[in-house]
Amino acid sequence: MEKKPESKRTGQGPTKSKPARPKSPTIAALQKLDRELIQLCIRRAELFGELCESGKIDPVKQADGASDIWQTAVDDDRVRPLLSHVYREVQSFSAALVNPIRVAYLGPEYSYSHLATIERFGQSAELLAVSSIPAVFESVKRGDTEYGVVPIENSTDGRIVDTLDMFVRMPINICGEIPMRIHHNLLGIGKLSEVREVHSKPQALSQCRGWISKNLPRAKLVAADSTTAAAEEAKRNSHVAAIASRQAGANYQLQLLAKNIEDNKDNVTRFAVIGSASPKPSGKDKLSIMFELLHQPGALADAMAVFKRCRLNLTWIESFPKKGSPNEYIFFVELEGHQADARVRRAIDGLTKKTARIELLGSYPKAEPVG
Repeated sequence: MEKKPESKRTGQGPTKSKPARPKSPTIAALQKLDRELIQLCIRRAELFGELCESGKIDPVKQADGASDIWQTAVDDDRVRPLLSHVYREVQSFSAALVNPIRVAYLGPEYSYSHLATIERFGQSAELLAVSSIPAVFESVKRGDTEYGVVPIENSTDGRIVDTLDMFVRMPINICGEIPMRIHHNLLGIGKLSEVREVHSKPQALSQCRGWISKNLPRAKLVAADSTTAAAEEAKRNSHVAAIASRQAGANYQLQLLAKNIEDNKDNVTRFAVIGSASPKPSGKDKLSIMFELLHQPGALADAMAVFKRCRLNLTWIESFPKKGSPNEYIFFVELEGHQADARVRRAIDGLTKKTARIELLGSYPKAEPVG
């Protein structure tokens, strides 16, 4: 006989429940997360302050740059560089609440020196724009600011003479570096076809000369005191374009006429952070040294042999004419290692015996280009 289908019974045996529908995103949920983030930031600042009061953290040194924890906390390569900026500002916020630090930089605002200073210290630090590189050194020397940021070399144009001259006159400690990729942009209020003059500081004009020659061959090149000053002029005249940062363009409501117009796409300016801090060895450090040689045959060769004997790799060598002494030079070198390392100490002892003057300008962690 054909079996009749069994009738459904309730209350006997397990029943399959329908899968729960995922909750749709709501503004309220986003606001809840925002409130939690704010409270976490405040709690972090409080904990940072407690550690400073107990002596476990130096508030000035810890405020100098972001921790590298963000590099290992996220696996996504797209998110990691963006997160570094967020984490830097969280650190800057914590330091500002506990012990606000002051940093002098070569102004004005939205110059590349300003952007490098923000990259290092965040926007919660008290950033002081000054009019010249000597003014940055003076500010740190007098104690008006804890730190200063000055350009030291460019991968296209080479050394920054004013900075090296100040190290000769006032050998302040270097406690960090900021290698920053420099992307030049053409900014204006008119159309590219209307541009008759291109304004910027001489270095920026030089670094974009090939692009200008090809795309604006009839344009007059006009040197400005800074890229920011050039942006201000472009804001006033539709026939003027400025070479400056995108941030300067946004601040002065300028249109982006052309982006990344630098001739060298690996254009990097390295900035030195000067101040009294002395970073401990990190395992990936550099030491900057300035020395003057005895004016005698073979003096330079004898000095360079010291680094070879101690198996130290030099990453930068510059000579600088000694004022008032024709044919005599001051030398700047950077090497891999920390001045606390045994091999580095041996090299310093050997170099001291072969020089008329030697200044250890500081050890600091090696940094990778940003921007």
